[in-house]
Amino acid sequence: MSNSVLNTVKVYSQFLHPILMWVLLGLTIYALYLGMKVRKIRSAEGEEKKALIQGKYNQRHYQIGSLILALMVLGSIGAMAVTYVNSSKLFVSPHLLAGLSMTALIAVSASLSPLMQKGVDWARYTHIALNVTILGLFGWQAVTGMKIVQNVINRL
Repeated sequence: MSNSVLNTVKVYSQFLHPILMWVLLGLTIYALYLGMKVRKIRSAEGEEKKALIQGKYNQRHYQIGSLILALMVLGSIGAMAVTYVNSSKLFVSPHLLAGLSMTALIAVSASLSPLMQKGVDWARYTHIALNVTILGLFGWQAVTGMKIVQNVINRL
């Protein structure tokens, strides 16, 4: 491969992570919506409950959550790899540390699924608390990430 092609790949690869993370932020908000529907099924009765069950919110929540887990792990590792390839080092910053924390928290959250399927309440509440924390960190990451993108653009 020529140097110009490699340089082009190096430049544009820096934008894959931010785009992926914005998509993941949207998916995370959608997963929250689905999770709230699943929670509503537990308190619903009669026809309302039947209608909610037909929406297969629990299945969709589980599937979207699994996708978010996989993409977040791959996105985190990919972002660190691209940063290292482009800079020959990682920048230890609040953005990196929060991103790594989010990756760890989502793994713990997902690991609670078998317990939640058995109806263990503390697992549900922990899952909700972890995911609300992740969503809060995600919002903060979006802001700090855009500052990093701006710095990358300024260096081009």
